[in-house]
Amino acid sequence: MGLSNIYEAVLFIVIISAVAVTSKEQLSTRECEDLGFTGLALCSDCNTFADYVKDQELVADCLKCCTEDSDDSMSKITYSGAILEACMRKLVFYPEIVGFIEEEKDKFPTVRVQYVFNSPPKLIMLDEEGQHKETIRIDNWKREHMLQFLQEKVKPTSASAKI
Repeated sequence: MGLSNIYEAVLFIVIISAVAVTSKEQLSTRECEDLGFTGLALCSDCNTFADYVKDQELVADCLKCCTEDSDDSMSKITYSGAILEACMRKLVFYPEIVGFIEEEKDKFPTVRVQYVFNSPPKLIMLDEEGQHKETIRIDNWKREHMLQFLQEKVKPTSASAKI
């Protein structure tokens, strides 16, 4: 048991150090894209992300890729629609995404599914003109996380009929 307590103490120190470094260190756009954090633009999104993902290293990476929220609480970024892109052959490895597509996707009329060979599961967020604005990897997301994210980030209806 003594070794376990030491391990927990070391882990705690590492996590605190990572959070302290995170406030100063920023990763490049390319490094953030490689980590899959391009769509989590605001640091408050990383804090929400931390509620669902208990991997502190991943949360620390998210915080290195975010921008500070403005003082205006109404400045949350929203999108007019999204494309859920995935490889049809690989979907068998992502039951949460399959469940979302089969049972929840119809709740979001401005979200469409697009199958692209060898593409990892991702959400491509769209602006008012239907142009790609952000890309978010969703490999390890649970269905309820996809639901919450889309409810918060995608406008319920769009004037654009392109989607």
